[in-house]
Amino acid sequence: MSWLEMLAVFAAGIAAGGINAVVGSGTLITFPVLLAVGLPPVTANVSNTVGLVPGSLSGVIGYRRELAGQRARLLRYGSASLLGAAVGAVLLLNLPEDAFATIVPVLIIAALVLVVLQPRLSAWVRERQRDKEATPAHGGPILLAAIFATGIYGGYFGAAQGVLLVGLLGVFVQDELQRLNAVKNVLALLVNALAAAVFIAVADIDWRVVALIAAGSIIGGQIGARVGRRLSPNVLRAVIVVVGTIAVIRLVFG
Repeated sequence: MSWLEMLAVFAAGIAAGGINAVVGSGTLITFPVLLAVGLPPVTANVSNTVGLVPGSLSGVIGYRRELAGQRARLLRYGSASLLGAAVGAVLLLNLPEDAFATIVPVLIIAALVLVVLQPRLSAWVRERQRDKEATPAHGGPILLAAIFATGIYGGYFGAAQGVLLVGLLGVFVQDELQRLNAVKNVLALLVNALAAAVFIAVADIDWRVVALIAAGSIIGGQIGARVGRRLSPNVLRAVIVVVGTIAVIRLVFG
C-alpha cells in the first residue's frame, strides 16, 4: 500500500470505530476501502474483523457506566452471541471464496436497508417499550435464538450487526435504549473477538491493515462514545449508504 492508501485505511478505522460505538455499521466504511486498496474480499473481511476488535473494546469502555447492573443479562446474551460467532467464522473459512463474493453483496444490501429503516425501527422500539407486558425483563427464548442468529451473521461478515442487535434488544427487553446500546456494544465485541481468534489461527491476514484499522478504531470508539450522539443521524446514514453502495458495485462488477 502507498502512504495515501494507508492513511485512507486509518481514517476508515476512525470512522468505523465511532459509528460502531453509536449505532453499529462500521464495516460498511472499512470494507469498501480495503477492497479499493486491492485486498481480496475474504482477506479484507478477516483483516477488518481482527482490526476492529480494539475499537469495539474502546466503545465498550466508553459506555461502561450504562453497563452497571447488567451482568446477568450480558452472561445470558453473550453465550448466544459467542456460539453464533463460532458458527459464522467456520462458515466463512469453509465455504468457497466465490460463495462469499456472491453472498456478501446481498448481506450488504440487507444491512443498508436496515440502516435506512433505523429511524422507523427505533420509533417502533420506543412504542413497544411503552407496553411493559410486551417486553419481559430478559426477552425469553425467541430473543436468545435471534441473538444467536445475529452472531452467525456477525462471525461471517457482520456489517450492521449492531443495528440488528439494538433493534432486537429494544423490542424484547424493557430498559433504556442507551443501556441496551451498551449491551449491543459488548455483544458485538464478543462476536468480533471470537471470530478474530479463529481467523488469526487459520486465515490469511494482512497485519498492516489490522494495525491501521485497530489504531483508528480505538480513537473512533472513544469519539463515538463521547460525542457521537451529537452527530446528525441523517448525515451518518447517508455516508453509510454511499460507501455500502460502492462496496456492492465493487464486489459485483469489480
